[in-house]
Order: sequence, then C-alpha cells, then structure tokens
Amino acid sequence: MPYAVAEGVLPKLVIILVGDSPASLSYVRQKDVAAHKTGIAYEQMNLAETITTGKLVSVIEKLNKDKSVHGILVQLPLPRHISVPIVIRAIDPQKDVDGFGAYNIGKMFLSAEFEHLAPCTPKGIISLLEYYKLPVAGKHVVIVGRSNIVGKPLAAMLTNRDATVTLCHSKTKNLAKFTLQADILVAAVGKPKMIKANMVKNGAIVIDVGTTKVKNKLVGDVDFDSVKAKAKWITPVPGGVGPMTVASLMENVIRAAKRLTEK
Repeated sequence: MPYAVAEGVLPKLVIILVGDSPASLSYVRQKDVAAHKTGIAYEQMNLAETITTGKLVSVIEKLNKDKSVHGILVQLPLPRHISVPIVIRAIDPQKDVDGFGAYNIGKMFLSAEFEHLAPCTPKGIISLLEYYKLPVAGKHVVIVGRSNIVGKPLAAMLTNRDATVTLCHSKTKNLAKFTLQADILVAAVGKPKMIKANMVKNGAIVIDVGTTKVKNKLVGDVDFDSVKAKAKWITPVPGGVGPMTVASLMENVIRAAKRLTEK
C-alpha cells in the first residue's frame, strides 16, 4: 500500500446496511472479505428497512465523531423512503470512502492531484489502465452511461489525464457512431450485452462496468464473446472491474486513515 499509516493506528471501515437485499448482502460480503485480507478493521451495522432518514443520519453523525472510525460507507441502493442526497451529505467528507459526497467529487474535478477520495469504480478503472501501462493521454475515450457513480466522475478523471472524452447516454442518437470512434470504450449502463461487435473498432480497449443478473448469472454490458475478437484488451464480467472497485475502497480507507491521523 502506498499510503503508510502512523504506527499504532488501525484503519477502520464501517459499512451501514439498510434492509436485507440479496444483491447488497453479496456486495457487503465482498468488502468484508477484502477488509480482512487487507488487515483493515471492519464493522457492519445492519439497520431495519423501516429506518427513517433522520435516524440514519443520527447513526452517521455518531460515526463521524468516533475517532476510531476512518471510513463510513452506506450501501446503496437505499429504500425509496430514504433521501440518498441527505444521507450522503451527512457523512464527514474525510470519512467518505465511497467518494460520493459533493466535497470529494468537487475536488476530483480540479485535477488528478486532488483525487484524494475518488469514487471507487472510476478509481479502479484508472488503476487497471495504469497497471497494464495503457496510455490515455491523447486517446479518445467513449463512456456509455452518465451516472454520478461511474460515468461523470470517470469522465473527469480521464480528462485530468489528458484523454479526449465523449460521454454518451440514453438520449444519445446513433450510439454506434460514437462507440466506433473509441480507442477506449467504457460501458456502464446496466443493459446486458448491449455493446455488440459491430459497435467496436478493431484494437479498442473495452472496459465493461455493467453487472446484471440474467438467469442467476452475472452478465456485463458488453457481448464479451463477440467483442473479444476485435478488442485488444477487454475486461470480463465477473472478475474485471468489480474486484478493482473493492480494492479501491480499501485503498481509500487507508488513505482516509492517514489523512485523519497525519498530525
């Protein structure tokens, strides 16, 4: 880990799980395993699905004041009656290890040097590209999907690294016209196998962020079997971006612990 923490400080992550959605339980389990492998203290708070926004905020405020806690993550999605913006805003920006708060998102837009607690999936994608020494400067990156969790922050992070970025979405007309121009194509919309081989240019780098369950099997946004013949590099689902997202979360916890205890 590049972020050394002061001697005697044990980085701690607290995950708040509201309700018992099978998908959320699965995601939380992955984070639990990763924390133990990394040596990060892990606590999971299971709250009733009927909890109010106000009571959930009260739980977060107590964790904000707890000096032994360095990272707070509220597992999304939340029940419909809970206000997600209010909940995210309640998390101390220094402990916002998911990187979804306005403070950390805003800093990230300034430059790569201010990406202190960047959203985990975009951060994981950047780490993948860097690990395999795949340059992004001067490349045309096309991102399909404009969510606040992946598409928008990833566009900013790639722009910080001198890529030319096109952000497509559900209102984009003639999507293939854009995807065929991509040196790096990122699919993040949650529509199984929507990116076909005829939408990808030869030699492109294809990054599949989508994860949809189809007949109890996880399926990505990219038609992997057909696209892999054209792509120079391609990430699988499962086993591609997902593990990098979890690894980035662990890195954010350690970075948060360092910044909270550096004095």
